[in-house]
Amino acid sequence: MKGRNYRSPSGQAFTRMKYIHGSPAPKVSKFNMGDLSTPFPRKIHLVAKEHVQIRHNALESARVSANKVLTDRWGETGYRLQLCVYPHIILRENKMIATAGADRLQEGMRRAFGKPTGRAARVENGQSILIVYVPEDGLETAKKACEVAGTKLPMKTRILVEEQVAPQIPAGA
Repeated sequence: MKGRNYRSPSGQAFTRMKYIHGSPAPKVSKFNMGDLSTPFPRKIHLVAKEHVQIRHNALESARVSANKVLTDRWGETGYRLQLCVYPHIILRENKMIATAGADRLQEGMRRAFGKPTGRAARVENGQSILIVYVPEDGLETAKKACEVAGTKLPMKTRILVEEQVAPQIPAGA
């Protein structure tokens, strides 16, 4: 089935690994990239504008494309990229064969539970998908990275810029 068939979240979320055998592993390999220890003054969010399910292929594609834009500018250490959603939902497909003579191979709606085919993350309207932490001069690059990542996702997104408040060290300490 195509990815758009899994876009709208319908029914109960199907997440219990205990009951599902042969469930595929998520394709997202890393959730935090870049310099994880340095505090950065700017924080840019990629926010969902709709309530959808995002397949793990799309999440990985968005992560890779955003990371590419950021590493081209700063290398491995001048930023931090955080993926905020995890693909918990297990997607299933009841395969139907629509060719001549295929009536012996399919059961119709008998035993129609389906086999696991992929993973997805349910995202609410207004939920952050990616967060990019950058230095003061990196605002435009971070916006570009979020914009490129947003094109890989199956819904409309917006970019929010937030000022980070750095912890102040007292003068007498």
